[in-house]
Amino acid sequence: MKRSVLIAVLLMASAAMIFAAGGRQAAGKSSTFPAKEITIVVGAAAGGSSDMTSRTIGRLVETDLGKPVIVNNKPGGSCSVGMQYAAAQAPDGYTVMYLPVELAMVRTAGIANIGVEAFEYIGRVAMMPAALTVAIDAPYNNIKEFIDYAKANPGKVRVGNSGVGSIWHVAAAYLEQKCGVTLNHIPFEGAAPAVTALMGKHIEAVTVNASEVKAGIDAGKLKMIGVMSEVRDPAFPNVPTLKESGYDIMVNAWGGFGVPVGTPENVKKVLADSIAKAANSDTWKTFAKDHGILPLYQNPADFKTFVNDQTAFFKNVLTTLGLAK
Repeated sequence: MKRSVLIAVLLMASAAMIFAAGGRQAAGKSSTFPAKEITIVVGAAAGGSSDMTSRTIGRLVETDLGKPVIVNNKPGGSCSVGMQYAAAQAPDGYTVMYLPVELAMVRTAGIANIGVEAFEYIGRVAMMPAALTVAIDAPYNNIKEFIDYAKANPGKVRVGNSGVGSIWHVAAAYLEQKCGVTLNHIPFEGAAPAVTALMGKHIEAVTVNASEVKAGIDAGKLKMIGVMSEVRDPAFPNVPTLKESGYDIMVNAWGGFGVPVGTPENVKKVLADSIAKAANSDTWKTFAKDHGILPLYQNPADFKTFVNDQTAFFKNVLTTLGLAK
């Protein structure tokens, strides 16, 4: 009897030790995230504001977490190709999606059946107002001259955008409607190729973010004639807003980060804390201001609420513009 009791006690002790070891192993596993490189998926071509933002924030996160952070560009479908790809990846924290404003638009626009519920949110980092930019030798030097020219030449002004239904397409369509002109909208797989086309004089204008045209302006090939924001861009203080030029038109893109649904809470916290640290760093703020990006951080919960609100807002805008499906 005593022997059987002793055996039972030993078995219970062994089970407790195994359970404790397992618990320590599980805890050790969760506490070591990340154990390998992290990929940020960007649904636009390299060189645009989405790409620059992801690479800059990614480098800061890489330094903070001590693991490589790489960017994987998957352009197409107004960023929906990249979003659908990222949403389908394993929810382990090693795939992070750069969430652009198009997340709030593509379903209403009939481009892809993906929306706010496809991701869990880990922080917004930026806002990017649209800017009307043209070739340096274009026959218009301000928004009024541009509108007058477009009215005199209906359908002849080709305006490049980052895809049908993208934020920069909406910016041009909104300008078109508000000003009573007819523009020729030319889609590209991201803002960067649209800007390249403008520099090559294959189109007459773009309505993309200031960060995406800065290099062309610095090179003396492009000029910005209006910003679609409440206030002037600090990086281009001499360029008036459309509002102060007499056109009440404001269109802003934004960007943040998310992960596939089902990602563990502890992993999301590691990523969210690191992104918050990056977004509030002097390095990011300086880079953003130098490139026409407004460095406006938003925590995960507020970012999710913001995306929901933006989805409702753009549903109304796209319907008004006749772009809803």
